[in-house]
Formats: sequence, structure tokens, C-alpha cells
Amino acid sequence: MSVNTAHGLPLLPGNAFRDTSRSAFPRPQTLTYGNGYALRGRPAVGGGQRAPSYGDTVQLAAQATDHVGARRFVPARAAYDKKVLRFYGYFRQEVHDSPDEHWRIRPVVIYYYLEDDSMCVMEPEVENSGMPQGKLLKRHRLPKSQQGAVYHWKDLNVAMDLCVYGTVYRLTHCDPFTQEFMESQGIVLNDPEPTASDPYTSGRRKPQLYHITPSNYDNFKQFLTMDGKVLRFFALWDDSGSLYGEKRAVLLHFYLVDDTVEIREVQQPNSGREPFPLLLHRQRVSKRARAACQPFPSCVLEVSKQEVEEYYSPKDFRVGEELTLLGKRFLLYDCDAFTRKYYEQHHPEILLKPLPLDKKPQEYWKRVKNPTGDPTIQRLWLFGGLCPELSVSGSGAAQEKPDKALEKDHKVLRYAARLDSQNPQDRGRHFIISYFLANDAISIYETPKRNSGIIAGKFLEKTRIPKPGSTVDNPEYYSPADFAIGATVEVFRHRFVLTDADQYVLDYLESVSEQDQVPERTLSSLRQALRPGGALGPIRALEDPSEPTAGAPI
Repeated sequence: MSVNTAHGLPLLPGNAFRDTSRSAFPRPQTLTYGNGYALRGRPAVGGGQRAPSYGDTVQLAAQATDHVGARRFVPARAAYDKKVLRFYGYFRQEVHDSPDEHWRIRPVVIYYYLEDDSMCVMEPEVENSGMPQGKLLKRHRLPKSQQGAVYHWKDLNVAMDLCVYGTVYRLTHCDPFTQEFMESQGIVLNDPEPTASDPYTSGRRKPQLYHITPSNYDNFKQFLTMDGKVLRFFALWDDSGSLYGEKRAVLLHFYLVDDTVEIREVQQPNSGREPFPLLLHRQRVSKRARAACQPFPSCVLEVSKQEVEEYYSPKDFRVGEELTLLGKRFLLYDCDAFTRKYYEQHHPEILLKPLPLDKKPQEYWKRVKNPTGDPTIQRLWLFGGLCPELSVSGSGAAQEKPDKALEKDHKVLRYAARLDSQNPQDRGRHFIISYFLANDAISIYETPKRNSGIIAGKFLEKTRIPKPGSTVDNPEYYSPADFAIGATVEVFRHRFVLTDADQYVLDYLESVSEQDQVPERTLSSLRQALRPGGALGPIRALEDPSEPTAGAPI
């Protein structure tokens, strides 16, 4: 059993006494250096002796001498710990297949660690450079030659080339610590040199801004006093010089807050033009540019602020005179009340001379009342545009056409027909011919047939069909009297043979036979084809879904 020699008691719990006056509890130092070698010792335990601390070991190592009085050996990792030499330089990188640059300069920082003679190469990172930057070479001993030699700090100097792995680094300068260390070792440094500039980076730098003496005009006051105030001019844009050009009405807005101009085209109903919102978006318009910019066309060269000598101002807008903006001529013929008041207050020397304009041309339309007295049927006729026979002369013949269209509106005569053709593929094709009594127009619809390979549907849009042999000056169009069962109708070099008709066709022709002089041959052919119980039989089977039912309102 162990015995506590200080008090003669066994080392059991309760028999040991602790020194209450002790305030420091250092951990004993076990790692020391001896003759340049790392040694591991054991801490002294018991006997009241304290283990030597790290400070005591360093102090003893510094004071220890050999028999001839020389200092003991200290390793480099202890003498040069955390001591680094720093050199600044760059290397030149070739650039292939680029029309903008042939080579570029990349700056680097070379670190030399004295404790183990290792080196690393770092490149400062540039934001949005598009190149991998940062650590180019990790920390290790750089080879100097193929024989296995490595670079030493004695081989480094300023204004020299350092070749590492085929890349030549140019050392330009170093930091003050490196300069002090090299000079303390007896090495004379060369004169530092500036880092070469990259031509591509230099070309992308923005030019230096030159200070321009500000004018006495207060833009902030203009914003506070003129915000929301706009001068409005009524003008005519003279575009008669271009192909199919004419004069158009426009609105010119001049914003007093920033001297910008906006041009809006006045939209006319049923003009047939695309409703563009702006003819010229809001911008400052240059009045006079430098002489060097005049030979260049404006569509190629955009004039910048530095090249403009003067912009348009309210003094340039004079009612009653012609104004040229961006190569377009505008005649200012009037303005609104606010614009007149503004010129009276701020520019009384400018006289506003409104110009009277010609009256608007007469409208080419008139509303025609229904002669039958039905208020639900009202049509807007464009005289001269519906058919060649109509005119605005107001004659009885011209008045008869609108009355006929209003009376016979939505009345359609339908016939079944086949195509008279020598082509074997046209056999079995069935058509429905619709005759519109309102305007004597004809439309043709082809009924679908399974596995025929022919796209069915609308064969001919609703149009008036002239008879063969009629002239352009005196055309003769098809009428219901020409549509007899078995007759041939030629439509734009396509021959159709009528095979059947609706019962409504026979009823309608019998009711108007005396008035319109329908031939008896046409009526007899319809009576023979339309047997009792067979009305609408063949037509309903080939019915066109896009055409209205005969005699029924749409």
C-alpha cells in the first residue's frame, strides 16, 4: 500500500491534504529541443517539484552553450516560423483566335516560406473576369532544373525572370519585409520596375470624366414649377412626298418639365390604318448638331449629348408656321387654351396665328331606312362600294337596289350539283350552290365524302358570277331564271350540272314568275324534280352547316 510520506498516512481517500494556498495549476511541458532534436520528457510528479514550463525550456536553450562557447543549433522551422518573403510580378499569356487581343498580362504574387523553402503562386481575383483565378500553384518546392535542384531565396531578386513549369514570371518588386531580409543577408536588390499594363483591359476602361462648369439654369426649379405642364399643338404631318403619302392630323406635346417632345397621330374611325399609339416617343429632339456630325446620316449615327449644340425649346414652336422634326415637316395650325396662356405670359413677343383648315370631305355613307317598316332591319350601305351598279346620284335605279337588298335579305336559293369534268377523280363529288337574292351572289360548298382524299368544305366564297361571253364593261350575271334542273353553270372555268333543288326554290319562283319573267322550262324542270314528299330530301342530306336555311331568318 502506498504511504503518504509527508504525513505518514496511507494514500486513501480522506488521508491526503491539499495545499489551499496554491493558485496556479500549469500543465507540465513535455516537448523540448536538445541539440536540435525534438525530445519528449516526463513531468516530475511528487516530491513537491514543479515541471519545467515552455518559457523555462526556451530560456535554458538560449543560455546553454558548449565547451567552446558557441550557441546550440536551432532548426529553420523554429527560427523562420511564420516568416514569408513576398514578391510581386506578372506573366504574359498568349490568346488565340481572338480579334480583340493577342496576349494578356496577368499579375501574380509569389510567396516564399523560409521555414521549409516552399513557394506558392497566387493571382488576385478580379470580379467578372471570366478566368479561373486565385491559387495558380499550390505550396511546394519549385523545381529549378531537371537535375532535381529547387529554388532558394538566394536565387530570387527584383527585376528578374522566374521560370516555373514552362511559365516565365517577371518579378517587379517586393514588400518592405522582403527587402529588409534580403539586404540583411548581403543580397543587393535590383531597382523595382512597374507592372506591364494589359492592352485589352486598358481599352475597356471608361475615359476620364472632365469637369464641366454648371450653368446658371436651375433644373430642380424647372422640375418643381413645370411638372405636369404640357404644351399641346394641333398640326398636320405633310407626307405627300412619299409613295401614297398624304397629310395626316397629329398632336405635338411639349413637356415643359424636361423639354421633351412627343408626337401622337390622330386616329380616324374606319381609316384602315393600324392604331399605332405614338409617332414619336417622348424624347429631346436636337435642333443643331456639330458640323462634324452633319455628313453622316441620322439612321447610321446616333447623335450623343456631347455632339448636340442646341435642343428644341418652346420658342421654336410657332403656331401658323411649319416645323421640321427629325426630317418630317409639321404645320402647326392651332393650339389649346393653356398653350396660348403660356405664350402670353412667358413669350409675349411670339404671335400665335391659327390657320383655318378646309372642311372635312363628305362621308361616303348614309343610313337607309327599311321600306318594309321593320325597325329591326337597318343596314349601313357604302354607296359605290357594294356593287358597280350603285352610285350616289340618287336615281330611281340606284334606290331600287337597296330596297331589294332589304326586302330579300337572308333569302337563299339552294341547288344540288355535280362537277362536269373529264378527270376520273372528280366523279362522285357533290356540291351545294347557294344563290343569295339580296345581292345576286353565289357561294359553293362541297360536301365531305369518306376516303375520297379531297378536302371538303367551302369551294367558292360568296361573289357575283358573270355568264360566259359577257364583257367587263357590260357584265351579265347569273339569275334564278338560269338555274334549271339539268342546266350547266360555268363558274370560273368549272362546269357544274344542277341535279336537284329545295322546295323553297320552286315556291319562290312560282310566286315571282309573273314579275321576274321566269322561263317555263325552269319551272317545269323544278316541278319534275321535286316530287311530292321529296322536298329537301337530297339537299338536306348534303346540307352545308355554314350556309343559312332557305327562306328562314338568320
